[in-house]
Amino acid sequence: MGYAVAGVDIGSTTAKSVVINEKGEILGKSLAPVGVKIVQDAEKSFEAAVASAGLSKDDVEFIAGTGYGRFKIYFGQAVITEISCHAKGAHFLFPKTRTVLDIGGQDTKAIRVSERGEVIDFAMNDKCSAGTGRFLDICAEALGYHVSEIGEASLKATYPVKISSTCTVFAESEVISQVSRGKSPENILAGLHRSIAYRSISLLRRVGIVPELTFTGGVSRNVGLVNTLEELLGMKVNVSPLSQYLGALGAALFALERVMGAEGSEEEKEEVVTV
Repeated sequence: MGYAVAGVDIGSTTAKSVVINEKGEILGKSLAPVGVKIVQDAEKSFEAAVASAGLSKDDVEFIAGTGYGRFKIYFGQAVITEISCHAKGAHFLFPKTRTVLDIGGQDTKAIRVSERGEVIDFAMNDKCSAGTGRFLDICAEALGYHVSEIGEASLKATYPVKISSTCTVFAESEVISQVSRGKSPENILAGLHRSIAYRSISLLRRVGIVPELTFTGGVSRNVGLVNTLEELLGMKVNVSPLSQYLGALGAALFALERVMGAEGSEEEKEEVVTV
């Protein structure tokens, strides 16, 4: 009989959990909002993923935590940085990945990875929420949209409006100002996406943009931003329906290495990542 391991990624806005088997196949997953009770949210996320896999908590041999709230995952056996986990998850789904762009609720990360999915270099924008999920939430609300709608809406733009501010507060004011000038919401949204894309590309250039580029995090679900990135970069951007789960998947893969290393030879044990 095989075994199961799990990865739990507690971000600033959502909790993601993934349960995999010894082959790396996903057995179950969970995605839920994160509130002020981070510990409880982490536990609920893990329990939901286990339930979706048709297992019990006792069936999971190893749990690795990652993300913004990773130190609140008290029921896990290891804590791993989200940089390493997103790199590993992206490389697992897209083995030719050499650059990763991760945009979450509060920060943006650019990561260079090796042929083995190991982190070579990284850069982060964690000073403010400019260009992140929170940025898009606020701007979408100012235009009367839900954030899940703005990607498709921006594709209807005829001429993107230039948005000069990258500060969340000032960008909201600028969006409202553009509306008062009669600019269409679609053109404003397209302008917002171009602003985020330019900011992301600037961050990516700090680590070097090497194909293939894989986009992870909740914002990767925004088709308007994906299209804008591809247009400005002149290259295909890898996006998966699992892109929002890649931090949790990477953590689960590290957990799997721990279990396999514990059961393997001395040579195999040397390959297990130490955190």
